Amino acid sequence: MEKRRWRPGAGGTCTNVGCIPSKALLQSSEHFEHAKHHFADHGITATDVQIDVARMLGRKDTVVKQNNDGILYLFKKNKISFFHGRGSFLKSVEGGYEIQVAGKTEEVLVARQVVVATGSNARALPGVPFDEETVLSNDGALRIGSTPKKLALIGSGVIGLEMGSVWRRLGAEVTILEGLPTFLGAVDEQIAKEAKKAFDKQGLKIELGAKVGEVKAGKKGVSIAYTNAKGEALTLEADKLIVSIGRVPNTSGLNAQAVGLQLDERGAIVVDADCKTSLPGVWAVGDVVRGPMLAHKAEEEGVAVAERMAGQHGHVNFNTIPWVIYTSPEIAWVGRTEQQLKADGVAYKAGTFPFLANGRARALGDTTGMVKFLADAKTDEILGVHIVGPMASELIAEAVVAMEFRASSEDIARICHAHPSLSEATKEAALAVDKRTLNF
Repeated sequence: MEKRRWRPGAGGTCTNVGCIPSKALLQSSEHFEHAKHHFADHGITATDVQIDVARMLGRKDTVVKQNNDGILYLFKKNKISFFHGRGSFLKSVEGGYEIQVAGKTEEVLVARQVVVATGSNARALPGVPFDEETVLSNDGALRIGSTPKKLALIGSGVIGLEMGSVWRRLGAEVTILEGLPTFLGAVDEQIAKEAKKAFDKQGLKIELGAKVGEVKAGKKGVSIAYTNAKGEALTLEADKLIVSIGRVPNTSGLNAQAVGLQLDERGAIVVDADCKTSLPGVWAVGDVVRGPMLAHKAEEEGVAVAERMAGQHGHVNFNTIPWVIYTSPEIAWVGRTEQQLKADGVAYKAGTFPFLANGRARALGDTTGMVKFLADAKTDEILGVHIVGPMASELIAEAVVAMEFRASSEDIARICHAHPSLSEATKEAALAVDKRTLNF
């Protein structure tokens, strides 16, 4: 069962107002930027290049619908009934639970096993609710009808950087206010610095250490008072404001108290290592429980829970969950960062290789960034792989597989990689752990 602000559609946040539509807009905006600024390098003349934002949004909606339809097809194929409405617990009954579905019609379902996967909602600034017209969450950010002259974002996380990149490419003057003094604190510091240099060069203005004060929103725009890292009081005027300061578990309206379902202080559902809740037969997965708020993490947990219900031994390895930011350059990583290894007192070796020295990257015309390997100093087991550069989202998969099998950097270094390919940078970075690069 599913109900959100958007039209009826299976797939939750990811499919409807998250991963899928944002990637569609990122792709469209990247094509536009290439046509305006990079086609000439390839001998292609494109004059008077324009962007039809309405058509771009229409394509995005089509991509979303195709995914919705695909999910509904899978439901039908696997004889799964789909109810559109707000689901909540009514009461415990013998052998299970009554679930109320409030939609166009009200129904009551009885289930022996229940999986709660209600996801998360965007966190709003205190006293500044989302109106999705001027003050936008990820939902409204995906539906901006025309390119704003000035766009402000609060928060330089995944959503902030991706949405900021979309509208910067389409001509908006974009300023991102980040409260932390460091950029992308969860990312390996060397990789984050390389990414920041690229964003600065593109014209994406990112102010670190910005403390946001009063925010005034009106029909004509928004005014944001803030103090910068130097302690200076400033005001940022913008046509639109996207707030991306994190997400909160979506448990409001679940009526958890009716059955005694335990929530923590954040409102997340308390689960054990197997995603079991405090109630027999009730499970919870994804953003509504502990762990990273990532769609692929939620999917893996869902599969593992289904396997456990069937008496099998489902498993999710949190140490090999990949992370990706789909900007240009892309940023992707798996495992621990160099700063984490230092903090934990782990002896390690590091190896890096720049895309500048990769033939395929040169042919693509995108040599920004690098691949970085971190391996145990004694055993050579791969502890983390970090990439900033072209197609990092695809390249990281090799590292995930390697770490899942507890491979060494030597294992990757000994594997034949196709030439010319971006993946050769992965091999070279693995060679660099032992200072044996071939092409740099």
